[in-house]
Amino acid sequence: MIPKTEKIWMDGKFVNWDDAKIHVLTHSLHYGLALFEGIRCYETEEGPAVFRLKEHVERLFKSAHIFTLKIPFTETEIYDAIKETIRINKINSCYIRPIVFIGYGSMGVYPKNNPIQVAIAVWSWGAYLGKDAIKNGIRVKTSSFIRNHVNSSMSRGKVAGYYVNGQLAKIEAVSCGFDEAILLDTEGYVSEGSGENIFMVRKGILKTTPLTSILEGVTRDTVINIAKDLGIEVREERFTRDELYISDEVFFTGTAAEITPIREIDGRVIGSGSCGSVTGKIQNLFFDIVKGKSPKYKHWLDFV
Repeated sequence: MIPKTEKIWMDGKFVNWDDAKIHVLTHSLHYGLALFEGIRCYETEEGPAVFRLKEHVERLFKSAHIFTLKIPFTETEIYDAIKETIRINKINSCYIRPIVFIGYGSMGVYPKNNPIQVAIAVWSWGAYLGKDAIKNGIRVKTSSFIRNHVNSSMSRGKVAGYYVNGQLAKIEAVSCGFDEAILLDTEGYVSEGSGENIFMVRKGILKTTPLTSILEGVTRDTVINIAKDLGIEVREERFTRDELYISDEVFFTGTAAEITPIREIDGRVIGSGSCGSVTGKIQNLFFDIVKGKSPKYKHWLDFV
C-alpha cells in the first residue's frame, strides 16, 4: 500500500488524501491518455530538496504539447504547487507524482470538451527495486513483448497508456522468477526496461540507447553528464542483447530505480555478477548529488 500523507493537490486546491477522488467515468481511466511525471525529493543537510524539478515540469508540459492537451496551469504554478505539496505534508524525503488527465464529460475516444485536470501527490517511497538491488544488482529477462513502435506511440511523451507495454513485460519477467524486464525495439535492438533506461559498460566505454524509441529520461541525462565529468567515454548508440551478455557492467536508471546494477540477464552472469566499478562510481556520485553533498551539481536541487 502507498503510505498516506495528509494532503493531495487537485486542480489548484489541497484536499485530504482520502477525499482525492474522481468519477468512475473519467475519460483517462477508460482510454489511457494521461500524462505524468515521477520526481524525487531527497533529505539533505539544508532540508528537503527536489532533484531536477525544472526538467521534470518542462517534460510534463512537452508531453501535453505532443498530445495537444492544454494544462490549465502554467509551468511556474505547477512548479510551485509541487514544492507546496511537500511543505504542507511536512515530509523530508518523498516520491512526487504529478498527473494530468482528461476528466469526466463525454465518452468515446475523442474527448471533445472534457476538462483537463491536474493532481499532485507525494509519499515516502524507498528503493523501487529494493535496497539490496541498489547494492548487489538484479536479475533481468529479455521480454517477449517489444517496445512500442515510434509511430504507434510517440516516445517523447510520458503517457499512462504506454505503460501497459511495460506492465506486460514486468509481469512476464516476475512470473518467470526475474526482478525486471528488458524490452527490445521493433528492429530487435535493446530499448529499455519496463520503466527504466539502460546503460552498459564494455571495454571502459559507457553505452546507452539513443533517443530514437525511448523516453528521454531525466536520470539518463544525469548519468551521461556525470559520467563525462568522471572522464568516462559515453556513446549513445544501438546495441543488441548479446552485446549485453558479454559486457562488463549493465545498469538501469530512472527516478524510481535511481541507479540499479544488473547482475544477470537471461541466465547469463554479467561481468563479476555484482555492482561493477564504473557503475559504483556513477552511483556514489549520483547519491552524493541528490543528497546535497556535491556543490558542483547544486543547481540540480530545488530546496523546499
